[in-house]
Amino acid sequence: MSDEEHHFESKADAGASKTYPQQAGTIRKNGYIVIKNRPCKVVEVSTSKTGKHGHAKCHFVGIDIFNGKKLEDIVPSSHNCDVPHVNRTDYQLIDISEDGFVSLLTENGNTKDDLRLPTDDTLLTQIKDGFTEGKDLVVTVMSAMGEEQICALKDIGPKN
Repeated sequence: MSDEEHHFESKADAGASKTYPQQAGTIRKNGYIVIKNRPCKVVEVSTSKTGKHGHAKCHFVGIDIFNGKKLEDIVPSSHNCDVPHVNRTDYQLIDISEDGFVSLLTENGNTKDDLRLPTDDTLLTQIKDGFTEGKDLVVTVMSAMGEEQICALKDIGPKN
């Protein structure tokens, strides 16, 4: 036994994986899957019959949850696929800076200033217009695999 003290750098996550394995045959439409290292929402699943040598195959069509690109993958149904941990969190919008970043209020009263405005034009104009009108806005932030993006907006009435 040594008497040395060990100091570890504190990280926000506890080394948790960004994905978890799930058998390909159990992934359904509207679920999530990782295709080409991108988190995707499954929009179509088709399963082929077992061939002469055994494995049934699942054909997945998914839409990237951050950039909207369509991706496809074919996996044997008995194999495991990576499924991303997808979280949705609501934050209150405090401010929009000139360089395209938003300032958000977290539940515990801290501010979160590292998120950009969304690239989706309709959502972007809704956020900017609502903010300039002085409305109290709550944005929904979707996070998966170390990426975060604003994906929805709620109006909770005018500011007092």
